[in-house]
Formats: sequence, structure tokens, C-alpha cells
Amino acid sequence: MLPYSPFDTADQAERLLEAARGGRVVVVGDAMLDTYLSGTVDRISPEAPVPVVRVVAETAAPGGAANVAMGVTALGAECRLVAAVGDDDSAADLIGRLQAAGVGTSDLVSQPGRPTTRKTRIMARHQQMLRVDTEDPGPLSDEVRQRVSRQALEALEWADALVIEDYDKGVIDGSLARDLLARARDRGIPSVIDPKLRHFFEFPGATVFKPNARELAAALGLEKAPRDEATLAPILEGLDCDCLILTLGEEGMLVFEPPAAARLLPPVAREVFDVTGAGDTVTAVLSVALLAGGSIGQAAFLANLAAGVEVSRLGAVPVTAKELIAEFGRTN
Repeated sequence: MLPYSPFDTADQAERLLEAARGGRVVVVGDAMLDTYLSGTVDRISPEAPVPVVRVVAETAAPGGAANVAMGVTALGAECRLVAAVGDDDSAADLIGRLQAAGVGTSDLVSQPGRPTTRKTRIMARHQQMLRVDTEDPGPLSDEVRQRVSRQALEALEWADALVIEDYDKGVIDGSLARDLLARARDRGIPSVIDPKLRHFFEFPGATVFKPNARELAAALGLEKAPRDEATLAPILEGLDCDCLILTLGEEGMLVFEPPAAARLLPPVAREVFDVTGAGDTVTAVLSVALLAGGSIGQAAFLANLAAGVEVSRLGAVPVTAKELIAEFGRTN
């Protein structure tokens, strides 16, 4: 039993998620492909003191902003993804998986010669041995950047909610972020920001600003992220955002929505198996709950439940509305 719930009953939470069905979310940011090579280890390489992984299975799934888009559609909302990809096999694989899940891919912009971001995780006995990243984190070409901006602003006119998912892979810059957030405010639709260090303070006017503790500490030049209201309030005021949600990993998340006091939502995972994609899941649930008319407290509560489901299984697997309601019943 969780110590706090903004819902009176499971039916109330279920009605909120049902109201989100058919809602429209535009996700703008860095899309990637997550690949898993799973195998066994039974010897050390004679060439170097490293384990030899004998691969027995290979799986892949959309990651980053693409994973957020998958999470949105798994909850019953419609989604258009605006991102840059290469013209390689990874892009084709990523697009095929997104289309199979019902994510709109017509806003993806290809930049020839630039690799699609791909993270390859080598696993043995359910433990990650190594991660190999294939990427170009530099700025997009001027032509591609302008096309991404046009696609994003056009898609925003269609949407009921905006997500900006920045992984510092070149898609998001301060100009694009400010233009999108200003238009979202003008249209009166909620926005959720998942920032990274390079553009951390360039997201003014968002509904929810959602860094993790490590990112916030790095942005402030501190060893540990602050959790006290006296420190968080000026940050939120400077960003002109409605709410700051600080994700704390195994400690849950901190929700600060002035003038209310900061509230710690404890973790709900039965067992932490793989944290990959948990932050993306939180972002997806927040956007869907807010577009359906839920309060920030309700959206954060459901997002925290979804994160608990996500980390209890291997890889980034979107959490469905049915799973979320089942988790609500288990913990309340």
C-alpha cells in the first residue's frame, strides 16, 4: 500500500487513461535504436583479459525519443515523432518498428552520411557486460535542422501535448525548444521536457521540467542534486515552468509544484531488473495523463507506477494502460 494517492479509486484512474485514448502527442527529440546481444560467458579471451560472450539471441527496440513515442501509443494515444535519422539499416529497422506500433514516422528527417544513433548492449546472465554506441552527437546540417524545425512546428498544430526529449544527439537546440514551448503555451497544451546538460536551461515555459538527479546536479555544478524547496524554487522560477519532477532512480521521484510543498513519491518496483527506458516511460505517461486533463499530481503518480513496471523487466518495453491499472490495483 502506497502512503499517498491522488485518486479515490482505481476506476477514477482508469477513466483518466480512457479519456486519453485518441489524444495526440508530438514527441520531438533524439531517436535511437537499442540493440541487445544476449549470450553466455564461460571463458576468458586468450587475446586479452576480457570475457568471451557467446551470443545466442539478438533483439532491438526503439530508444530515446522513439521509446517515448512507443510509450505514448501503448497507452492508447496517437503520436507523431519528429527526429533526425541516417539513411542506414538502423534507420530502416527503427522506422519499421515504430510503424508496426502505430507511431507516425512521416516527420522523421534523414541526413545522409550521418549514422542513426544505435546503442548496443552486450548481456550475459541478464547482466550488462558492455555498451557500444554508434552515433554522431554533433549539430545537424543547416538544411536538416531547418526541416526538423518546420516538421516540429507543423506537427505541434495537430497535437494535444508536446514532449521534448533531449539526449544531446544534435536534434534539440535552444532556438527550437523556445519556439515549440512558446507555441504550446499559446495553444494552451501541456508540455513535458526531458533535458540534458548541453541545453539544460533553455526550456522556458514548460508545464513539467523533468531532469534526473544526476543531470540536475551536473547542471548546477554540485555533487548531489538539491531536494529542498529553497533551492528548487529559484530554478523553477528561472525556467518559468509550472512543475519540476526530479527522478531519483531507486528512491522514486520528487514532485515540486509551487505553492504546494515538494512531495516524494516512493518507488514501487517489486524487483529492479533493468532500468533502461524508465525515464522515457515516465515522460510518456506524464504527457498522456496531462492531455487527458489529469492534474500534475495524478500524472506523476501514474508515471511513478509505470516506472516500477518498466524496471521489473529486461529492455525498454512500453507499459500499457491495462498494465498500469493492474499495478494501481496491486499497490493501492
